[in-house]
Amino acid sequence: MSEMTATVLSVDQLVERARRLATMGGRRILGLTGAPGAGKSTIAQHLVDALGSETAALVPMDGFHLANEVLDALGRHERKGAFDTFDSWGFAALLQRLRRQTEEGGDPVVYAPQFRRDLEEPIGSAIPVLPSQSLIVTEGNYLLLDRDAWPSARAVIDEVWFLLPHEEIRLERLFERHMRFGRSHEEAWARSLGSDQRNAELIRATASSADLLVALSGEHSDPPLQRT
Repeated sequence: MSEMTATVLSVDQLVERARRLATMGGRRILGLTGAPGAGKSTIAQHLVDALGSETAALVPMDGFHLANEVLDALGRHERKGAFDTFDSWGFAALLQRLRRQTEEGGDPVVYAPQFRRDLEEPIGSAIPVLPSQSLIVTEGNYLLLDRDAWPSARAVIDEVWFLLPHEEIRLERLFERHMRFGRSHEEAWARSLGSDQRNAELIRATASSADLLVALSGEHSDPPLQRT
């Protein structure tokens, strides 16, 4: 087995990598993945803000959460956030549509869904994407998963970066997020160390498929992952 170590990079260096991707011609798609609390949404938003809305658009995977009513009907509500509580086929289809948007005859605007944490529900047609935006940044837990339609989504993403903060930093962020959206101290820790942790272990196992494993400067990564 050979070791796969994280590359230590600053946020500014990630911005420059994203900028290079955006200037390669045509429509490019960049994916950020990692376990819950890894900082995906924060970094993704920073990249888009730094490049500007004329160049980049953020289309998170979380917009494809199944609605709570559907999760109740499927008996999956208690596992919300697991890979099978998302519409992976819808996500893959949207990325394929975004890839084709800049081709002749492509859609003048594509509207993507958005997940509202204050509502705990997805909202359709909330994010407009224009053909002039050369870089689409997407982020989510399961961009590298090898089941359902996730491989079809991965096939149209140019690069996937896996964020690997120190585990204590990740858990603290996750706990604080649960508290911020109304969970009690006990509920926040139970979720962070329960279903979220099970999801984190599944996601971490996909890291060897990433194009870049990132440890942000100022954060200490865990011991090297092993690639078989």
